[in-house]
Parts: sequence; C-alpha cells; structure tokens
Amino acid sequence: MADYSRQPLLSPRGNQNENDDQLMSFTRSITSNSFASSFAADPDDIQPINGARDFFREFLRESKKLWFLAAPAIFTSVCQYSLGAITQVFSGHVGTLELAAVSVENSVIAGFSFGLMLGMGSALETLCGQAFGAGQLDMLGIYMQRSWLILNTTAILLSLVYIFAGSLLRLIGQTAAISKAAGIFSIWMIPQLFAYAFNFPMAKFLQSQSKIMVMAVISVSVLILHTIFSWLLMLKLKWGLVGAAVVLNASWVIIDLSQFVYIISGTCGRAWNGFSLKAFQNLWGFVKLSLASAVMLCPDLDSKDFKSFCSLEVWYFMALILFAGYLKNAEIAVDALSICMNILGWTVMVALGMNAAISVRISNELGAAHPRTAKFALVVAVSSSFVIGLILAAILLIFRKSYPTLFSSDVKVQKLVEELTPLLALCIVIDNVQPVLSGVAIGAGWQAVVAYVNIACYYVFGIPLGLILGYKVGLGVKGIWYGMLSGTVVQTLILFLIIYRTNWNKEVCFYCRGQNKKMGRGNRCQRKQTLKDFQRLEVSELHTSVLGTY
Repeated sequence: MADYSRQPLLSPRGNQNENDDQLMSFTRSITSNSFASSFAADPDDIQPINGARDFFREFLRESKKLWFLAAPAIFTSVCQYSLGAITQVFSGHVGTLELAAVSVENSVIAGFSFGLMLGMGSALETLCGQAFGAGQLDMLGIYMQRSWLILNTTAILLSLVYIFAGSLLRLIGQTAAISKAAGIFSIWMIPQLFAYAFNFPMAKFLQSQSKIMVMAVISVSVLILHTIFSWLLMLKLKWGLVGAAVVLNASWVIIDLSQFVYIISGTCGRAWNGFSLKAFQNLWGFVKLSLASAVMLCPDLDSKDFKSFCSLEVWYFMALILFAGYLKNAEIAVDALSICMNILGWTVMVALGMNAAISVRISNELGAAHPRTAKFALVVAVSSSFVIGLILAAILLIFRKSYPTLFSSDVKVQKLVEELTPLLALCIVIDNVQPVLSGVAIGAGWQAVVAYVNIACYYVFGIPLGLILGYKVGLGVKGIWYGMLSGTVVQTLILFLIIYRTNWNKEVCFYCRGQNKKMGRGNRCQRKQTLKDFQRLEVSELHTSVLGTY
C-alpha cells in the first residue's frame, strides 16, 4: 500500500487502517439521459469556504504547495527557454540576416516540431499525475518509455522538415536570403530535435513526482555554460551560426544525459524499474491521447518546458513571424517580432511553470478524490499568474525605450520594437493566464475538448482577422498581432467558461467509474471506495478514464 504520508503535495489522507467511515464515499444515480451524481466529499478534502478568513487561510496553504512545485518549474523553464533566446541575442550582434535566420528556424521550423512533441509529451501530465495520485508508481516509468517511443518516431518524420527547410520556406514566400540561411541552420539543428524527444517525457516524469529541483539545478548549470560558450564561439572566435548550432545542440544533449542519469540512479524508487516490454503495449491509446495533447497544449515557443503555450499556440505565434516575412522590409519586421516573441517567451515562463504545477496539483487531487482542493488550486494559480503578468508588463512599459538595445544594434529594429511594446505588454498579461487554464485542462484530462476550442479560436478567427487587419486595412505588423491576439483572448474566455461550469465532484466520479469497470462493478459508483481500490487501478483503466470520458 502506498505511503501517502510521504506525498506532501496531496492533501492528508489520514490513517489508512481506519474504518470505512473515514474512506471515500461516492453515491451515483444514473438516468438514461445524463450522468447525474450525488457526491459525499472525502473528509480529508478541504472544507467549504465560508468567509474571508477561511479563504485567506486556504489560499496561503495552497500557495505553499503550488509554489513548492511552481518555483523550481519556473526557474527550469526560464533556464531552458533562455538557451534558444540567448542564441538569438548573440545572433542579433552578428548581423540582421543571422538574427532573422535563427529566428525563423527557432520559431517556424523548430517551433513547429517543438510544439508538436511538447504537446505529445504532455500526455504524461495527465497519466503520470493521476497514476501518482492513485499510488500507481510502477506505471510512471512505463508511461515515460512509451512516450520516448512515440516521440522519437515522430522526430524521425519531422527531420524531413529540417532537411528541406530552405526549400519549404522559399515555397511559402520567404525571401531568398532568409530561406537559405535558415535552411542551412535548420539542418545543423537536427540533433536538438531528438533531444526534445527524450527531454519532454523525462520532464513530465519528474514533475509528476515533484522532483523539479534537480531539473532546475541541471538547467541553470547548462545555461551558464551555454552563455559562456555562445559568446566564445559566436562572437570571440567568429564562428557565427556554426557556433550557435554547436553550442545549442550540445546544451540540450547535456540536459538529457543529466536527467537520465538522475532517473536511473535509484532516486525515483518504484517509479523507475528499468526498461520494460510493457512500453510496447497499449501504444495506440497512448498515441491518441498524445495527439490530443499536441493539438491542445501549450506553448505553451517554449521551453518545456518551454512549454511555451500550447502546441497550437506555438504554431500560432510561429505564424505571426512567418506572416511578417511577407511585409516590406522583411528582415526588420522579422527581427523586431522575434525580439518581442523572445521577451514574451521569457515572461510566460512564469505561467508555464505554474502550468506544470497546476497540472500536477489537479491530477494528484482528482486521483486522490479531493474535488474541492482541485478547484481551489485553480483559483490560487490563476490569480497568482494574473498579478505576476501585470507586474512584468508594467516593468516592460517602464523600460520600453532602453531594452531593445540589448537585442539588436540596428536602430530601425530598436524603433519598431519600442512601438510594439504596448501590444507586447497586453499579450504578456493574457498569456500569463491562458497556460494556467490549459494546465488545469491537462491535469483533468480534457485535451480533446480544448483542442477544438483552440483550433476555432486561433485558426478560424484569430489568423484571418490578423491577415485582414495587417494586409487589407494596412496596419502591418501591428494589425497581424491585433487580430491574432484577439483569438487568444476569445480562447482564454472560453476556457474560463468551461472551467467555471465544471462539476469537480463529477470529475472524481468519472475517475471512480473507470475503477468500477476494472473491478467488474459496472458504471455505478454507489459504494465506498477504499484506497486499496485506487491502488488497483492499472494503466489500461487510466487510458479508459481519460480517453473514454471525453
């Protein structure tokens, strides 16, 4: 039996040997047309909030749990995102063409691949998080190995995009100079593609167990070395883009090797039992959840852990830079937008760290049958990210005349960045909330539903509006960004509505129903479920509960 006293991020479970009156009680009445349920909350769940004193007491308590996860996750996200961002910064001091080439490769080619594989790897946030909450530690390593198989297969296919990047960019209308430089740089960056395939599953594996501090230590160590060697090779030795590729590839490989050594060293206990043939079982169910996560998840660009928003949002802002390449003075427009996206990525790392934390909190608490705790964790995460977003936006507006010089020595690029700063500040506030809402959806297993919302808001509404404002109305870069930001606003509002209408008691009952099917008791959730019942839940039933419910 799992020792829940050793799981500090779960609400306390009490004495595991007490009678049934201290165990979970689920009562379900099912009609032919709906899934109605009456739910008796677990006594270890937080009590209803009845006043300001209760609210602030629980807010402080939940904040401690959330920031225990979020702080190292944010730090890790910032460090890993900074690898590519610092490479772009040094490229801006090599030349405008070099900056444009790195920006297009990083945002369009690598951004597309990064978004797809980050999203697919984020399926582990649901499965590993709920398995950990239910005490199924043995399955975490199996899930990670399955994700390795799927993501490396995906990387092999995506390598063709890197190989033919120059021709593809020219085909879609990018200038010949940018296409050629970005195409060459893309081929050099193929090792990073496979580093992503190994990194994302390991990151989710460690996050689900709250082992984030080791990721932070590894990331900051690599970042320091990355900065030193980028300066040495790109500027001092004048290797230019060759130096950028060598250092960036090496940095990601070192991160992967360090995390893997940590995992197999025995520090993860039952979560890692070595390589297993079980990783080849139930692959199709895992692929379906991975693809749904890829379409939905964030971008969270990213780091993640660049989890830079959702996969769709990565591609969404990738399209913003791509469209800028069709404007007059394409190099200036692309350079200015890439600087803005760079800064946006850095600031959104806070939300992405919170995204990782809230995914773990929601999935752990649902797996442990604590619906009120899961709901309150959402309130704490969203409010915290919103306030931090306001602070970061204010700082950016205050220093809008000075910070562009850090990224480029070209006066025209600096001027355009300054003009785009108010729009960037607004985007920072919105994108500090949206990834947190996405993290809630990931933790609850709603990837497929939210994927449709993202497609409609981003690609049916946002991009067409941006193209009309940018080209037809003649607003240029600002017009494209106005339209696409509108799509993000609509998507965020819809996520708010979905989460606001969520019945968290029913979410736990969905989880319970999957167990009853496994135990041969049908769909009715009308008996007291014990912790032992939760521990008997296996991987196939986790797939059923996540994939079958929605």
